[in-house]
Amino acid sequence: MEYLVNRETQKAELHFDKSEYMALSAEQQSEIKSAYLFSRTAGAWVSRAKFPNLWKAERVAKSLGAEMLGKVGEALTFEEQMNRKAERAEARAERYEQYAANAEERGKNLQKPIEDMRGDTSFFTQPNINSSAGRAFSNRRAKMFAAYDRGFEEFKKSEYFLERAETARETAAANAPTDKAFCDRRVRDAQKEIRNLRKMLEDYEQRLQKIENGETVKLYNGEILTAEKVSGWIEDVEERIEAQISKEIFYRTAIEKLGGIIFSKENLKPGDFVIHSKYGKSKVVRCGPKNCTLEFTLSHMTYADGRPIQFKAPYAEIKSLVTA
Repeated sequence: MEYLVNRETQKAELHFDKSEYMALSAEQQSEIKSAYLFSRTAGAWVSRAKFPNLWKAERVAKSLGAEMLGKVGEALTFEEQMNRKAERAEARAERYEQYAANAEERGKNLQKPIEDMRGDTSFFTQPNINSSAGRAFSNRRAKMFAAYDRGFEEFKKSEYFLERAETARETAAANAPTDKAFCDRRVRDAQKEIRNLRKMLEDYEQRLQKIENGETVKLYNGEILTAEKVSGWIEDVEERIEAQISKEIFYRTAIEKLGGIIFSKENLKPGDFVIHSKYGKSKVVRCGPKNCTLEFTLSHMTYADGRPIQFKAPYAEIKSLVTA
């Protein structure tokens, strides 16, 4: 039994033979299913979670005595991940559309015998006759009506698959951002995460230096840290920083493709009126390095004493300048 982390998919993989799986207890099998899903493509049990949230998958692998093989493959950039996600969503949409077309065709074929009898009043009104020919006709007509009803079920399936196709296409379209304010928020999120990770990296490097100098470094539970373990932590954090940098670059590029962030404290000043992407016409109160303070101009957007309500907004959320 072997355990590894695939950098390309950012997921953990648990490799073992079917005979090994069948030899496990029901409780162990349940533990595996709680953290992994079997993938025919990978030919292995693949973790439900992605890096860096693989703690449960790793715990299950260790409890089974799996041999740790480390990490394999090359990590994809954030743009490559988004493109791959869009390609998979587009492929799903095409597949669902084909399912819908097939179901519609089956529905038409099932209902064709009844549709062909339209206009033949005697076919629909003839009573059941208790004779050999009469019973044969009644059975045949009953089967045709049953097939007609099954045709409606196929049409329902067709509608269901078309809805799934539409959802998949929406997923594919979502990978091409069209909102500068959304992209700006993602850039800020990435920058914040990078700052936090760099503090974490600095802490780990200090611990590693102490260990290499011969000091004993313990965790809160009394576990003695080894240089190998801390080095693994450092490697993980460095990969996470690289992923966040890639994410920041992706959304910065998206902002540039959308025309860039036009406004800043250099070309706005208190007293200007602008169009905010969500709240419409607003008045500029203050301009900071990253955000500006705006004031609602709508008469009902005031405090109880009549003062206008103010709010902070990133410059990316400002669509245009009304008057200066």
